[in-house]
Formats: sequence, structure tokens, C-alpha cells
Amino acid sequence: MELYFIDPVFSPVPCPITLGNDESYHLVKVLRKRVGEKINLSDGAGNLFEGKILTLDPKACSVMLTTVEREFEKRRFKLHLAVAPTKNIARFEWFLEKATEIGIDEISPLICEHSERVQIRTERLQKIILSAAKQSIKAYLPKLNDPVRFADFVKSNHPTSKFVAYIEEQQPVHLKSAYQQGDCTIMIGPEGDFSKKEMEVAIRDHFKPISLGPSRLRTETAAIVACHIINLLNEK
Repeated sequence: MELYFIDPVFSPVPCPITLGNDESYHLVKVLRKRVGEKINLSDGAGNLFEGKILTLDPKACSVMLTTVEREFEKRRFKLHLAVAPTKNIARFEWFLEKATEIGIDEISPLICEHSERVQIRTERLQKIILSAAKQSIKAYLPKLNDPVRFADFVKSNHPTSKFVAYIEEQQPVHLKSAYQQGDCTIMIGPEGDFSKKEMEVAIRDHFKPISLGPSRLRTETAAIVACHIINLLNEK
């Protein structure tokens, strides 16, 4: 099953739409589709459409949307991960790809005291998320926020269960025990971990320290482990 992403559709189905430049090029030049073939499309907001190709143009293909399935594979919880971008940006990109495949709703690049990277190319990261969503047939496209300072993030409103992964001599409760299902926000620190001051601020703002196991994990690995645990616990 191949998936194409389109802008929000406000007209009732059936209706004609025009694909964007990237999707049109892929459909015509890479997959060499033909007029009349059926394809699957999504607006990234949970709607999965079936459409029939009307015209082939590498810059603007036209498609007739024929059917729609609303809330395709909608999950009963939302997961927001705030993760410090890694010094080697390829590792952060790997996290975005895998988290999208596993299942995530929102990602905030978190700038901390010990961060070794404070700038990222959001446009490139958006493309990685989009590609992973296509590959794993996700009708809900994860939201990628602009980088945010730690202090600003913890002060913002998070109407969810709030956790912060932290390494200390006396390990805090494991995420699988602390999480009780439902929406949640989890902060994952940089290679040098959160500072003691940051942890004090996080706890004061009602983030609960949690462990992801006895092993010392890289930032991107910790983020994937957290993502997997939350998804796995919600399968029950």
C-alpha cells in the first residue's frame, strides 16, 4: 500500500484535488502510475482517502477522491516527546523516523543547559517525518514544534501525565510502572543529561522523574524506548 499526503479537504467526497509538486513527481516519474489507477491519500489529520488518477503531470497531478475513512487507526492516547537534539543530527533524524513508525503525536526539540546542538533544520526534519508516515501508513502526521528552551517548555501548559527521564544513583520508578495510560508528555535530555537545576525546576512544575531501565542509553535510544513503552502499554 502506497500513501500520498495532501492538503486538508473541505469539500465532501467525491471531489477532485490536485497533488503537490513532490507527490506528483513521485507518482509520475518514480512509480510511473497511469490514468485511472487507484491510489491512497491522507491529509495527515486522520482521514484516509481512496482516489482515482485523472491526469498525469509531474508538477500537479489531478485525482478524484472517491471514498474516505475517517479517524483511520486512531489511537486512544496522545504522546508528546520533548527530546534534546543530538550533536550528531543523524541520530535525531533516526529517532524522528522510528518514533513516527511506532506512533507519536507531537515532538518538541528541547534546548537544555547541556545541549550540544541548539539549531536544527526543521524543513528537513519535516520531510523525514513525512517519509516515515508514508512508509508506515499513518493517517495522522506527527506535529514537529520549533526548538524550545527547557524553562519555557516546563512552564507551558501540558494537560497530560508529565514525566522526565533522569539518571541518578537511586533509580526512580520505571516508566512502565509510573504511567497509567492516557495522554502523556515525556522529556528526554541531552547526552550530558539534565542539570540538577533543571531537574529541580521540572519537579517543581510537576514532572515526575522516571527511569527507562538500568542501562545508560543514548538520547535517541532513550526516546525510542519511551515511545515504545507507551505504545506497548496502550495495546493492552
